[in-house]
Amino acid sequence: MDKFVKEFKDRIRKKKARIALLGLGYVGLPLAVEFAKKGFEVLGIDIDRDRMDYIKRKKSYISDVPTRELRQVLDSKKFSATSNIEALSRADVIVICVPTPLKRKYHPDISYIKQAVGFIAKNIKKGALVVLESTTYPGTTEEVILPLLESKGFKCGRDFYLAFSPERIDPGNAKYPVNKIPKIVGGVTPEATDLTVAVYGNIIDKVVPVSSARVAEMVKLLENTFRLINIGLIDELAMMAHKMKIDIWEVIDAAKTKPFGFMPFYPGPGVGGHCIPKDPLYLYWKAKLQGFKPRFIKLASDIITYMPEYVVGRVSQVLKEKGIKLNNASILVIGVTYKKDIKDLRKSPPLDIIESLQKNNARVSYHDPLIPYLKLGNIDLKSLALTAKNIKKFNCVIIATEHSAVDYGVILKNSRFIFDARNVYCGVDDKKIIKL
Repeated sequence: MDKFVKEFKDRIRKKKARIALLGLGYVGLPLAVEFAKKGFEVLGIDIDRDRMDYIKRKKSYISDVPTRELRQVLDSKKFSATSNIEALSRADVIVICVPTPLKRKYHPDISYIKQAVGFIAKNIKKGALVVLESTTYPGTTEEVILPLLESKGFKCGRDFYLAFSPERIDPGNAKYPVNKIPKIVGGVTPEATDLTVAVYGNIIDKVVPVSSARVAEMVKLLENTFRLINIGLIDELAMMAHKMKIDIWEVIDAAKTKPFGFMPFYPGPGVGGHCIPKDPLYLYWKAKLQGFKPRFIKLASDIITYMPEYVVGRVSQVLKEKGIKLNNASILVIGVTYKKDIKDLRKSPPLDIIESLQKNNARVSYHDPLIPYLKLGNIDLKSLALTAKNIKKFNCVIIATEHSAVDYGVILKNSRFIFDARNVYCGVDDKKIIKL
């Protein structure tokens, strides 16, 4: 270990290293607060005006960061935030936490990463450690970031250090907050791995080094591809079981009594959030570039993408059996976020259900205790109060997201027909309930 790396690690150990996080979303802000709580001087950089306004008012906009904790680190002066990119020049460690969306279904968009690296290249101090957290395809760190930084005349391992450490945050998971989730670290050089392990070791209970950035990138994609494929499988089995007049929920409950060789996954109206619908497609795209076509990924993605349409089709069929056409029906959707008890609409399947119903000229309303109004694309609605009088107005109620704060008893008592896509009425024997 050379003298500089040794001194850098010593500054990290003594919490003298200054840390900057580029991007203060659901990954960046929790990390910033954790580092600040441990005594590091932390700078958050984000060009989003709304986020800066929230921080200026000392109010959190991320569910995993309590306003109380944000206020404490701001008041202690350990954490500050700015939109001034030049502030990066003060940082010893720069962590990139920017979005990585899709341009279209099967094509990655790493433009935010490239933009972030461009900012860093113009402002990086000599000897700084750069860590990418944004989920991306294997090879991004070495094939994209490394050449961009070295094109400015810097030399990796001499003028800067570079690593990848994938975010694993599960929004709203109280059991596994950011500091309890093991951290994967893969550096472009052994020294970069060593330094990154030292940095994250201050806030994460367990840090797991791997042999390269490429391996670390693949780890993240394996995790989410595993989930995508298993959810796609159980969705397909749910559709199959319906044709066979078998309750898939009962099948899963029985199967999971096996103490080995089985892990339960559950069907639903689709998959939302930032990771599962998108991340495996980064791997799919990269594999195709190498001349390999990963069939499981595409099939699972197509099945999951179809689920909102499948829900609408099932509802339409039941209404038809009752003598009601979909274009004459009034439908109440319960829950519009992608996940239970989480205020997050990213790629939320209930939104696709609402849009599909509207395209079929159904009269649609929704109730969600976390989302008072919806103004997205063609949807412009306010959350309807969940009263007996209101429920009775609808031909059908769709349970799309199973929030804890919803009164499912009042829905059951006053609805004419319930399509339960989340099995909230498990064990309830009532002919008005139709399960996914």
